[in-house]
Amino acid sequence: MNGCDMLDSIKEINLTYLSLVQRLLREDRAAGMARLGLTAPLADLLSNLSVAQIVKLASCDQLLCFFRFNDRTMLSTLVAPVARGNVTRTVLAEQAA
Repeated sequence: MNGCDMLDSIKEINLTYLSLVQRLLREDRAAGMARLGLTAPLADLLSNLSVAQIVKLASCDQLLCFFRFNDRTMLSTLVAPVARGNVTRTVLAEQAA
């Protein structure tokens, strides 16, 4: 993979991430904020971006998203078998505690 391909991949990931952020925040703001680890001011900013602003922001050469596997409880919950129920609800409940 050359540098140009890598930058194109980063831009595609950023665009997909920003689209996901807006969709999650519009569907259920509180759950979206919890899932993405966003503060209220950042959620406001991201949810109000125009399409042109999203495309411009996605075009930067750095990933805008990050993986939040810095919490042992979160990671162990995600990999633990779930007999019944929704893993997302389990993670949100643990984060709220």
